[in-house]
Amino acid sequence: MKRNILITGGAGFIGSHVVRLFVNKYPESMIYNLDKLTYAGNLENLKDIEDRENYMFIKGDIVDGEFIRVLFDKYKFDGVIHLAAESHVDRSIANPMEFVMTNVIGTVNLLNAAKAYWKDDFEGKLFYHISTDEVYGSLGEEGLFTETTAYDPHSPYSAAKASSDHFVRAYHDTFGLPTVISNCSNNYGANQFPEKLIPLFINNIKNNKPLPVYGKGENVRDWLYVEDHANAIDVIFNKGKIGETYNIGGNNEWTNIDLIKVLCKVMDNKLGREEGTSEKLITFVKDRAGHDLRYAIDSSKLQKELGWKPSLQFEEGIEKTIDWYLNNQEWLDNVTSGEYKNYYKEMYVGR
Repeated sequence: MKRNILITGGAGFIGSHVVRLFVNKYPESMIYNLDKLTYAGNLENLKDIEDRENYMFIKGDIVDGEFIRVLFDKYKFDGVIHLAAESHVDRSIANPMEFVMTNVIGTVNLLNAAKAYWKDDFEGKLFYHISTDEVYGSLGEEGLFTETTAYDPHSPYSAAKASSDHFVRAYHDTFGLPTVISNCSNNYGANQFPEKLIPLFINNIKNNKPLPVYGKGENVRDWLYVEDHANAIDVIFNKGKIGETYNIGGNNEWTNIDLIKVLCKVMDNKLGREEGTSEKLITFVKDRAGHDLRYAIDSSKLQKELGWKPSLQFEEGIEKTIDWYLNNQEWLDNVTSGEYKNYYKEMYVGR
């Protein structure tokens, strides 16, 4: 079926993988990529599909409610995949209001626009909101987050995402808006902005820079390969049950320090260094405020009901990820220097 699908945050890390998947897989549908192009939005991520007939990039801010309303009237969206968000915990501690505006107000603007444009004709429509496992708070040594785990956010980032999740559910329950939500674990893979752990440490190891580890490195995260996440989003968008929530996890739990040691070992091998060389770069720093001890996702509902499962184990995924960053030094240089910001001007302004 031909659809007009709006993907917000489509120039970001996860968003660019979702946009690429949908543009390639659904040539009869029109895919609109809306992105503000903040520091984390990079159109170089989508060079390979930017000239496709079923793809359009729109620069804009979801905090601008009137702008969003006009977009719905103009392009007649019947599906929304909402990924646009401020997502870095450290930045949320430094500037909570930025996270409130984008993650909460921006989401409500999109909900209002969808509700107003679709009116009461919800047949074939869907508002799909992508969230995070961080809304559930912190686990002890045992147990997994399920779709019914009570929310217990501990950072401004997770609090803002929790709030946006509540608004999405409220618009479904109050107005009948066709919504679905997914909560995912930590993603890794190609095109991730190097403020996040894995690309940051790959870059630092390559350049013999310190590897700053919070506390003792005992915090545990479940790691999900980004292309597996994109495939899960595709499955949920097309097969998910209205009003439901689906958890997406990689079933790959690692303490931060063990993960970093794996990165060091693989990088030493690929760079031709003596094993143990990069581990000497590990530097323990003061722990992050409100740092949750452990996240772990139970994705059995998604696997049983919709047939999705992760395709890669972590060891294979991290090899592919490291190879990508080592083979795309120009991309990494452009991101770390800020040059990537010029790509939009070169490709879109005055065209």
